[in-house]
Amino acid sequence: MREYSFKEIESKWQEKWASKNIFKTENSVEGKENYYVLEMLPYPSGKLHVGHARNYAIGDVIARYKRMKGFNVLHPMGWDSFGLPAENAAIQNGVHPALWTKSNIDNMRRQLKMIGLSYDWDREIASYTPEYYKWNQWIFKKMYEKGLVYKKKSTVNWCPECQTVLANEQVEDGMCWRHSKTPVIQKDLEQWFFKITDYSEELLKGHEELKEGWPEKVLTMQKNWIGKSYGTEINFKIAETGENLPAFTTRIDTIYGVSYAVIAPEHPLVEEIVKANPSIREAISNMKNTDMIERTAEGKEKNGVFTGWHIINPVNGEKVQLWIADYVLMNYGTGAVMAVPAHDERDFAFAKKYDLPIKVVINPIDKETKKEIAIVADEMKNAFVGSGIMTNSEEFNGMTSKEALTKVAEFIENKGYGMRTTKYRLKDWGVSRQRYWGTPIPALYCEKCGVVMENDENLPVKLPTDVEFTGNGNPLETSESFKHAVCPKCGGEARRDTDTMDTFVDSSWYFLRYCDPKNTDLPFSKEIVDLWSPVDQYIGGIEHAVMHLLYSRFFHKVLRDMGLISTNEPFKRLLTQGMVLGPSYYSVAENRFLYPEDVTIKGEKAFLKTTGEEVVVKIEKMSKSKNNGVDPEIMIDKYGADTTRLFIMFAAPPEKELEWNENGLAGAYRFLTKIWRLIFENKEFMENGEVNYNLLTKEDKALVRKLHQTIKKVTESIEADYHFNTSIAATMELINEAQDFKTNILEAGKGSSESKKIFGEVMKNVVIMLSPFTPHFCDELWAEMGNEGYLYNETWPEHVEALTIADEIVVAVQVNGKVRGSVEVDRNISKEELEELALNIENVKKHLEDKTVAKVIIVPGKIVNIVVK
Repeated sequence: MREYSFKEIESKWQEKWASKNIFKTENSVEGKENYYVLEMLPYPSGKLHVGHARNYAIGDVIARYKRMKGFNVLHPMGWDSFGLPAENAAIQNGVHPALWTKSNIDNMRRQLKMIGLSYDWDREIASYTPEYYKWNQWIFKKMYEKGLVYKKKSTVNWCPECQTVLANEQVEDGMCWRHSKTPVIQKDLEQWFFKITDYSEELLKGHEELKEGWPEKVLTMQKNWIGKSYGTEINFKIAETGENLPAFTTRIDTIYGVSYAVIAPEHPLVEEIVKANPSIREAISNMKNTDMIERTAEGKEKNGVFTGWHIINPVNGEKVQLWIADYVLMNYGTGAVMAVPAHDERDFAFAKKYDLPIKVVINPIDKETKKEIAIVADEMKNAFVGSGIMTNSEEFNGMTSKEALTKVAEFIENKGYGMRTTKYRLKDWGVSRQRYWGTPIPALYCEKCGVVMENDENLPVKLPTDVEFTGNGNPLETSESFKHAVCPKCGGEARRDTDTMDTFVDSSWYFLRYCDPKNTDLPFSKEIVDLWSPVDQYIGGIEHAVMHLLYSRFFHKVLRDMGLISTNEPFKRLLTQGMVLGPSYYSVAENRFLYPEDVTIKGEKAFLKTTGEEVVVKIEKMSKSKNNGVDPEIMIDKYGADTTRLFIMFAAPPEKELEWNENGLAGAYRFLTKIWRLIFENKEFMENGEVNYNLLTKEDKALVRKLHQTIKKVTESIEADYHFNTSIAATMELINEAQDFKTNILEAGKGSSESKKIFGEVMKNVVIMLSPFTPHFCDELWAEMGNEGYLYNETWPEHVEALTIADEIVVAVQVNGKVRGSVEVDRNISKEELEELALNIENVKKHLEDKTVAKVIIVPGKIVNIVVK
């Protein structure tokens, strides 16, 4: 018997699949329904890690399974290949970003092919190519024409190290998401924006369409990020200037309790205030340079400064102080807050810190007596934020605060002080980036014509090659050939915009380009995209819930409104795979994370080899920074791609965390070797041909039953949330029973004329059902068993429900409720026959001696209870 040589087998079948191009997908196939499965677009960092391998293996199992179920499957791959790492590599190593990126793509493509993934490589895209980013520019232009793109001066998150703008979502704990040690500062810049806020309501309502196929957690994260609030916008008068200061509140019932007002450090009014009071400039600058999340965090001390100005409350004419404070943000409401410290925790903490007045306007109700409890402001330890009875609120006194929400809002509107409105936390998407390696924004500036967009026939506006990567500022500013251009409108001199687009633009519509990747006239054909949209199954990390996934939904709706697609949402079903965990080793003495080869493992403890120091061991998310990442190529070289895939699918359900364990890989390898030997060593026990079920023995029937139960279990586990681990476990059970059958029946010569056919049928179906998980291994066994073609093109087996049910059943026999025996009978036996058999069991007859049978109760298929006196 030849050994299982995975390197030889995997290389052989990868070459065969490629030479026959079996994964190539036609846009439509007669008689087949289209099915689009997609993993999130990867960034070509140079090497795959185990997290990548898990993501892509999950998608591949689904793609192969759906193909075998009769679908016409689209399963493409490409590269999210613009971005800062390539530019940093150019600065550090003097390698042009295009060369660095292409080299990384070539290596990662090679690694993906090693895993045996069923991608249609004819549809491969890379966002850094002019053939792709031309359409970023084209879409940008169309959005500009529709009023969905505009430019304005804005306070932005600025990373001093990256020398570029970051979206709010790219700021983590006050630091740049690319390098966690660089604090993000606030900077005022002219920026391009997408009007994503025009779609705020539709992005919320679209969750109804997605609730059956998307994780509830992702929808909740998006809902919170969009942040819809119902409230009232009220105009306060600035005493010193007479200007209006609009403020938004969801608690208009507390308007009579306003004891000061606050604006954000980024508020447009601040510059005017600073001119009048320059001494507060530094304090304001410090506030602006504090991380947005930190500024609003629970329990974080709030900082502020008095402006010297006052505002007048329109409902009672009271004049109160106007402050600037870090806990107010411009990206919510109007950037101004009417502060009611008696009934808001943040306002209360701020008022206590700066000794500002507190005025109670709602009293609680005693739960038992249902009477109003009067709060004394000076005795308050915390704000009262609940509902109650209105007080100190003029004509609204005695009213419930719930009723007052409506009544006060009506009063405000009738008096012309303000109006009821709806606000969203979501702000427009700033897409300008001050770097080279991205899509050039197709805008020009002409002294005569103003801002103009490049003509379609001149797209793409290509990235220049005469740039300098110094690490200081935007490299595009160093290219004279790029900056100086011709106005497409008047033909005069013009200057190109040197900003490039946020790379999330690239990944906001790529899934549509896969459908029609060679189109040179449009981003894609509507006719073709409508065959595939929406993506049936999308797979990726939950960390993209409010960036990539929200932006993709926005783009999809915009492209729909342009008439380019018919569907409302990009992804019908979303699977967010769990993280891959591994042990990290940290040396306290050396203050660094160690590589696994630096330590000696003894039981559950680890020691530094060089000094013997016991190091800290933690199971946590794999990352380069903690030196606990696993290179899947090393695992593939040691155990094979199929073993690696099998372990990844078996160790945990896709949505759960996966703890990496090389012992588990060794176990998966042993399982495959077991199947290999079972087939290679027992060919004489396997026959083809139609089974005559009338000739089966009891043992034959038991194995047939287990086969059909397994087909049912494997199929249902895949269909129900892709619980591949359950599918594989069921197949393992079937293998064990098949091996016992071979040993105890076939080798012992006890089989019927049909036993070898049944054993052959079982092994054939095992290979088919395992093929989505271990495709090279199974194609090799498929050929070894005398079959032609590729399992990718085979039909998935179907169970026969009748064959999952045993012909014989065991019925317990009781006497006065106590089990005294059992009997194995045909499941279709009559009650009369069953009663006679039960009464004649020897042990039962003993308990009937000298007694009278009062009645016999039969629960069909379960028990017979003989009641005696």
